[in-house]
Amino acid sequence: MSKLAGKVAVVTGASKGIGAAIAKSLAAEGASVVVNYASSKSGADTVVSAITAAGGKAVAVGGDVSKAAEAKGIIDAAIKNYGRLDILVNNSGVYEFSPIEAITEEHFHKIFNVNVLGLLLTTQAAVPHLGEGASIINIGSVVSSLTPPNSSVYTGTKGAVDAITGVLAKELGARKIRVNSINPGMVDTEGANAAGFIGSDFEKGVVAQTPLGRVGQVDDIASIATFLASNDAKWLTGELILAGGGIR
Repeated sequence: MSKLAGKVAVVTGASKGIGAAIAKSLAAEGASVVVNYASSKSGADTVVSAITAAGGKAVAVGGDVSKAAEAKGIIDAAIKNYGRLDILVNNSGVYEFSPIEAITEEHFHKIFNVNVLGLLLTTQAAVPHLGEGASIINIGSVVSSLTPPNSSVYTGTKGAVDAITGVLAKELGARKIRVNSINPGMVDTEGANAAGFIGSDFEKGVVAQTPLGRVGQVDDIASIATFLASNDAKWLTGELILAGGGIR
């Protein structure tokens, strides 16, 4: 029997990259999935088509997680379409690296509004619908422990995700809701390619520091998310899983 049969999941920022892979992986294990997107409806529709073509259930739902009404709308769509909610994957995120001299208020709020406020607003909207055994999975980053130069704002958001994961694990534990974070290293995504990371000297440097000798693939992260969503991870909460091939 599929590990997530009968479960309903919301994956934010799921029109491409890690979010899309997680949505497909959850659906493959039987979950009905709300595929959220902020701007790329076509990307989300492609993910939904792939899921339904494989026999799964999914619906694309637009919404900006950094706006309370829209975050609530994403969660409401899960209840409207599937009648319940069991899994929330807070994957929406943006990144821009800047040296300290170049940081602006606009840069700060752009990154924090999506990466931190968006996570909180979506979780806030989801919690009333989550019952015993539910799983919240945050997507952090190894940057919170590696602290690379020129990333103070982005790394600050991911440090906040680490801390919020621990707080919510304790806060929601009495309700038997689990909260964990996956902290990927560099992953070969559309965003990483567009930013010029893949194929660069920066990538070569990362690979040189990675014991498993490569950058991550989206399926590497998706399989961990599916594990955390399932009953196999029933005794895990408050964990920060470094998913970077051993990079420290």
